[in-house]
Amino acid sequence: MKFTGWPEQGELVVGEVDEIADFGVFVDLDEYEDKRGLCHVSEVASGWIKNIRDHVNVGDRVVAKVLEVDTGSQQIDLSIKDVNDHQRSDKIQEWKNERKADNWMGIAFGEDVDDDKYTAVAEALYAEFGSMYDGFEAAAIHGAEALEDTDLSESEVEAIVETARENVSVPYVNVTGYVDLQSPGHDGVDDVRAALEAAEGNGEVPDEIELDVSYVGSPEYRIRVRAPDYKTAEGELEASAERAREAIEATGGTGSFHRERESDDE
Repeated sequence: MKFTGWPEQGELVVGEVDEIADFGVFVDLDEYEDKRGLCHVSEVASGWIKNIRDHVNVGDRVVAKVLEVDTGSQQIDLSIKDVNDHQRSDKIQEWKNERKADNWMGIAFGEDVDDDKYTAVAEALYAEFGSMYDGFEAAAIHGAEALEDTDLSESEVEAIVETARENVSVPYVNVTGYVDLQSPGHDGVDDVRAALEAAEGNGEVPDEIELDVSYVGSPEYRIRVRAPDYKTAEGELEASAERAREAIEATGGTGSFHRERESDDE
């Protein structure tokens, strides 16, 4: 998506060098429609520059900082030297992510989607998530629930979720914990089995979470959780262990949760 407005002072922008002069470099801004900036030779690199072409070439993709915007004279002053390596890397990744999201928009709504619809959907995602990419990623992880607070229609939400779940690679984390479950009653085996089913969520674990409970060695059971982030994973791990403890204690048994494995058998 290309913005129709103007970049703001201090903003980092991505662009392609399309002309080099002795006094500076002209940069076609990738993220803004019909916008071109000038990076004065003194802002291309630190120190004295003997030959500007030793530092940039036509066709180079650069990250620059917006120094000043004069809408009256249609001028955008840029600095390449004021962008450090970390900022450059982050900005390029952000730009690449938005290009992916632009492609996903074409998949979700068709390559011939009209500009008004594209803009309306894109603006809804930007308003809620700050970028189209983050909106698609949230949809891949949480489904339609992630888009509840947007102005998108039901059909638009459905298209985004379907596209996101087929195309977005979501980062996941894994956490592990253990529960000890014991029941002294005659139905002890059945009591433990019921507690394990409770630990597994009885089929009510959210779609974005994978939860597995396995036997380690009596009375110890392993709980593994795979989730989009550590906070979610840790919360589900503790909830799983708590469900198991409550279930076994309701039958007169005992249950306890610990993070490290205690038994010797694998």
